[in-house]
Amino acid sequence: MAFQQFILKVHSRCDLACRHCYIYEMADQSWRGQPRRMSPAIIERTGERIAEHARQHDLDTVEVILHGGEPLLAGADTISHVVRTTRGAMETGTRVNVGIQTNGVRLDEAYLSLLENLDIRVGVSFDGYEEAHDRHRRHADGRGSYSEVRVALQRLAGPYHAIFSGILCTIDIRNDPLATFEALLEFDPPAIDFLLPHGNWDAPPPFLDPRGAATPYADWLITIFDRWYGSSSHETEVRLFTEIMRLLAGKASRTESVGLSPVRMAVVETNGSIQQSDILKSSYHGAPETRLNVLSDPFDAALLLPSIAARQIGLDALSAACTACDLRAVCGGGQYAHRYSAAAGFGEPSVYCRDLYRLISHIRSRMTGDLARLRE
Repeated sequence: MAFQQFILKVHSRCDLACRHCYIYEMADQSWRGQPRRMSPAIIERTGERIAEHARQHDLDTVEVILHGGEPLLAGADTISHVVRTTRGAMETGTRVNVGIQTNGVRLDEAYLSLLENLDIRVGVSFDGYEEAHDRHRRHADGRGSYSEVRVALQRLAGPYHAIFSGILCTIDIRNDPLATFEALLEFDPPAIDFLLPHGNWDAPPPFLDPRGAATPYADWLITIFDRWYGSSSHETEVRLFTEIMRLLAGKASRTESVGLSPVRMAVVETNGSIQQSDILKSSYHGAPETRLNVLSDPFDAALLLPSIAARQIGLDALSAACTACDLRAVCGGGQYAHRYSAAAGFGEPSVYCRDLYRLISHIRSRMTGDLARLRE
């Protein structure tokens, strides 16, 4: 199975010091040894490697996501070079869709104009109303970033809405769920991603006892689901809910958060190293490593690694507890990084197992009830 999404870490540092950041605040600290910015040589070789992979696997489309750190710190010239080089390396017939995930602090008029001209879709990390957002997303001196990000989102909601891809919101269950959702809807996002805080069995997420009966994250999400699902109009896509509903309808997952679809994403760090999902940085130091680099290795070499193969084999990679579960095809064991423990590696159920079961069961119940009423 070929890679179809390439996460390019164009800058390895950030201009915020978010308390819940898995890159800087969790187990893997390899960012400290990375060059700050992706060099022209790495950029050009990465573009060639992506084109090589697309050609060998006859891919109609590839997706390139500019990431960091904070990708806007790389500067306009670097961003332009990445996009033009990657698209220029492609042979006729393969489309390169480009996106950028930013904290929004530097997303001014000049950057938005550049991104629009380069046809780059923009996702912004934003956690809701001011108190909720500034709880974690702060500058190093402790100042919140809400007011700066709000201005950027207002621009995206207005003249630049055509390049707005959506909002990424990291859940903090201390924040009011409906107030958070309404604060996100204010900017008319095409989609919202609610991100479960990264954690595992050795380092559980905040306010979660993975061996207890409580389901605080499901409860928080269900409040939003009921509001979203019961709306008389389509306000936005909530990707986690949409993906669960697709899976319940027998379709394939398009995200690594749920379902059994094989992973189709590779990461390239600023030094050119090819890595697995950077979310694995939350597990242990070195977890995403492959020992491959675009300067010497094709992306096909990563497909042969046991660590990648384990994420391609679906049901066979799940724990015994997961394979015995009636929701295994929908949950898919949850996010791969959330299964980790030092004792079992990634062979555990998700640390969010009870929450995922409750959330999926609730969504299934709502869908089943509506289908029954339609048949009547």
